[in-house]
Amino acid sequence: MCGRIVQSSGPLRLAIVEGLDVSDSRLGNVPRRYNAAPSQELLVIRQNHKTGERSLDLLKWGLIPHWCIDGRRPINAKAESVSRLPTFRDAYALRRCIVPVDGFFEWRAIRGAGRKQPYAIAMKDGSPFGLAGLWENWRNPNTGEWERTFAVITVPWNELVGKIHNRMPAILEPKSYDRWLSLEPDPCDLLISYPADAMTIWGDLYPREQAGQR
Repeated sequence: MCGRIVQSSGPLRLAIVEGLDVSDSRLGNVPRRYNAAPSQELLVIRQNHKTGERSLDLLKWGLIPHWCIDGRRPINAKAESVSRLPTFRDAYALRRCIVPVDGFFEWRAIRGAGRKQPYAIAMKDGSPFGLAGLWENWRNPNTGEWERTFAVITVPWNELVGKIHNRMPAILEPKSYDRWLSLEPDPCDLLISYPADAMTIWGDLYPREQAGQR
């Protein structure tokens, strides 16, 4: 599960993400997100397969398949089934994207407390990184307007995240970005449980976006 992410870097830094070299000056005023939630518009990297151009765009978190009528909005897709399930398989084959983040949150239940403790997870060096995602175009039958939406792919936990949760977002290695954005039909080998030794985790911290603090 991945239900909250951090996009606290500026758009240009998120767009580059280890040399991916995407820039878009139109997004200079996009608000920093310290506790970004589903249904919000977040920055996503996509590739136009006709021109080869990459762009940094705002898409809503919560995927609506292009054929959907009722507007279902799954926020995650499991790596083990993403290529087979009707909700995701077209987007997996044709519309993969990268969700650039500075970190993400997972929760662990506190025994006897009746609540869950959030934990922030990021790279030890503080650098932004890319999550494997899918995107869709969906036309709202009530308004006729198009909505662009996305979901984050999840994989089994690594040694670090496994202390609090049994799933984690699929973090792409920088050398994998080109393949993930391509039209390769099934790059499933890229969906890995990222090595724990490059990551860090901390709790007792729940950033408040309104305060602008991390």
